[in-house]
Amino acid sequence: MNSETLEYLDRRESNARTYSRNVQRVLSWGSLAQVQDDEGRRYIDCLACAGALPLGHNHPYVQQRVIDFLQSGQLQQALDLATPAKLRFMDALFAALPEALSRQAKVQFCGPSGADAVEAALKLFKTATGRRSVLVFQGAYHGMTHATLGMMGNLAPKQAISGMPGEVQFLPFPYTYRSPFGAQVDARETERLSLAHLENLLSDPESGVNKPAMLLVEPIQGEGGCIPASAEWLRRVREITARHDVPMVVDEVQCGVGRSGDMFAFEYAGIVPDAVLLSKAIGGGYPLSLLVYRKDYDRWQPGAHAGTFRGNQIALVSGAATLDFLHEENLLEQVRRNGERLRQGLLALQERYRCIGDVRGRGLMLGVELIDPDGAPDTLGHPPAAGELARAVKRRCLEEGLIIESGGRHGAVLRFLPPLTISESEIDAVLERLERALAAQQPAARAVSRRAVGEVQA
Repeated sequence: MNSETLEYLDRRESNARTYSRNVQRVLSWGSLAQVQDDEGRRYIDCLACAGALPLGHNHPYVQQRVIDFLQSGQLQQALDLATPAKLRFMDALFAALPEALSRQAKVQFCGPSGADAVEAALKLFKTATGRRSVLVFQGAYHGMTHATLGMMGNLAPKQAISGMPGEVQFLPFPYTYRSPFGAQVDARETERLSLAHLENLLSDPESGVNKPAMLLVEPIQGEGGCIPASAEWLRRVREITARHDVPMVVDEVQCGVGRSGDMFAFEYAGIVPDAVLLSKAIGGGYPLSLLVYRKDYDRWQPGAHAGTFRGNQIALVSGAATLDFLHEENLLEQVRRNGERLRQGLLALQERYRCIGDVRGRGLMLGVELIDPDGAPDTLGHPPAAGELARAVKRRCLEEGLIIESGGRHGAVLRFLPPLTISESEIDAVLERLERALAAQQPAARAVSRRAVGEVQA
């Protein structure tokens, strides 16, 4: 059954499919952080629908709210009309937002994907400011529509597409493990130079870049390799953009709604952005995206951004249920605690495996960058990324009962996005399965670190 189904889908489904190429299984059951295929094999899911299942598969709290809604006779689809589901969601959303933003915010419900929230932000801030250019960062991922591709750092999806939107300026992101300014530049100096680049671009009358309609930034880059920005760097970006009257928009499509250990990742820096983009987790497992923005930018006209399935009613119910559960169960504290447990376990693996170049992230959004420690450094002095090794480890993880994804430069970053409800015992099992997958790649994985060898010899 499994092979026949996969062969059928291979014949009939688009060549653009992605995740199914890596997970060659028919997944027929799921509960929280566990899934099972149609042959009865169990897996710990550290992908969680790219973060769109914040409480995991079939969480009973969310499931019951949805069942009650479906049996209530309320409208299943309603365009942007007023409904009890919408009002209840908006109450939960504005209660979850930081008070400094909530008291001056408005919300635009967008089409089902996060990319549509980015499209809405482009239209809103170009309308409100009368400007055309946009500032984004290297390594950014903001969607796969035509306009959002133009703001993507990854070159591969853009190669075959002509006519990318103009006036998009890419800035160096503070990727401190691989500093864009060279291996000799440390983390603090990398951040300083990145900020100086932004300051110069906005203040130099011959920078070549028109004053932008907005600056768009992920507090934690997701597809770019799970790269967190520091609190100080985000604060300085907010200060610079405010001083130059440039709206700062934070993309929390993947890192928002508890993923980082804060309700919203930008809260870590204590800033108030001009807008926040939300999707994935905000729908509690159902399709939903929205743009939250300061009301003084609300200068577009009725119908300026529309879509039949904006404000999906079921997603409004499941999203409100998710926000309620996060609050009622104090789940953020658990995310911080279990995220640290996972991070410490990954750091312990780094001590034993020389191929692990970096462990980074916040909360339950963590990345492990694999390298060839004996390979020749690149022209900036960085060790070569081990993309093939990462793919081999990912495949072996699946055999060991662990679903993860890879990303980042050359696909060399193993990414961990488990449900926020993952247990301590499941985290320990994740680490055990990952280690078995790393050990299976010997000698490529270099299972014993030079430091450990020295300790044994001593």
